[in-house]
Amino acid sequence: MILRDPVHGLVSFETDEERVVELLMDTPEMQRLRRVRQLGVTSLAFPGAEHTRFAHAVGAAFVMKALLARLRAIQSDIPFWQQVTTDRARDALAAALLHDVGHGPLSHLFEHSIPGTPHHEVWTERIVLDPSTGVHQCLSALDPAMPERVAALVRGEHPLPYLAKAVSGTFDVDRCDYLLRDAHATGVRYGVYDLDWLLRSLRFAPASHSSSAPALAIDGAKGLPAIEAFLLARLFMFQQVYLHKATRSAEWMIRAILARAASRIMDGERLPYVPRAIELAAHGESIGLGDYLELDDAVLTFSMHAWESAKDPVLADLSRRVRNRALFKTLELFGEQASLAGRERAHEEARAIAEARGLDPDAYVGLDVATDTPFGAEPDPLLVVFAKGPARHLSDVSFLLARLAGQVLSRVRLIFAPELRDDITRAIAG
Repeated sequence: MILRDPVHGLVSFETDEERVVELLMDTPEMQRLRRVRQLGVTSLAFPGAEHTRFAHAVGAAFVMKALLARLRAIQSDIPFWQQVTTDRARDALAAALLHDVGHGPLSHLFEHSIPGTPHHEVWTERIVLDPSTGVHQCLSALDPAMPERVAALVRGEHPLPYLAKAVSGTFDVDRCDYLLRDAHATGVRYGVYDLDWLLRSLRFAPASHSSSAPALAIDGAKGLPAIEAFLLARLFMFQQVYLHKATRSAEWMIRAILARAASRIMDGERLPYVPRAIELAAHGESIGLGDYLELDDAVLTFSMHAWESAKDPVLADLSRRVRNRALFKTLELFGEQASLAGRERAHEEARAIAEARGLDPDAYVGLDVATDTPFGAEPDPLLVVFAKGPARHLSDVSFLLARLAGQVLSRVRLIFAPELRDDITRAIAG
């Protein structure tokens, strides 16, 4: 199979071990990802961001193919039982393709909207392990034990840690693809880095003893700038794209809509076109896998459109605003105002202003706190090796990463209806 991809060019899966990608792509669960956008509502801020989880999954599998080729090119120095075999490569390709198969509608938004709803990682594991799914049947037909192995890899577990980290780690195929793909789709250049050179710079670090599995490493003489650029690209994409104020505002409004709908359902109100998964979650009941898989962006968007005619005026108003992109405004807080106590004071003040204007503060005022740690303070499993001397941690040899280690990117914003902007701005920013 050969595909054209806007990020990687010609993408091919043609060998026997790569055939698993083509087989899995045709399953209903993978085809559903065509109806789930990779960046959720980010297209409200970046009009080109309409790419799907399906395209990203295929891209991640292709990056895994390239990574496996590199691992095989450098594995002659490690024992054969620690090398990439055909079965291990096939498992890794399947895990790379399936790592996001459990995503709900509108990217990460849905899983944070209704309390008690499992995160997408849980759904991914259920899809892989449930005998009723096309994914499970496809994997089991190849090897009855394959679903368990692939599920473990998606969790970041494998006898070879370097293979587990390739699926779930600081430098994994997921991040390798989504940074380039999201940068391309949004039209920004912050997420661009040199993937080819980074892969070419990979080495195996010397094992501490013969029985231990080797760790992946970067050639310090060639690859250090490439891994720095990779980690900085992720930081810049969070700053400029993932935490964009319009995106965060729209996400907050949709979460408010879903919470409001769940509240109305619990109170016995009959809303039009409520997906069964949302109805079950609203009543605190567990969602069946089949009901969850019926959810996608189109289903949720259609429901919110239908809720514009709901008896609850707040639910109807919020749904109408989102469809027409009449987004809430934001006010970013800095310094003392962004502290825990400061943000709570500002939030309460904004809520009081909304209440005085006759608006429900729970629905028309929010506090949005978004954080990310671009590079952890703990030693990273991706080491740096030089021609002489022991393998070292990235933060020990990189001026940039040493200063970035453990730092938290934080954006604190008030979110509120546009008609409250002047009053809130005067009270809090003025």
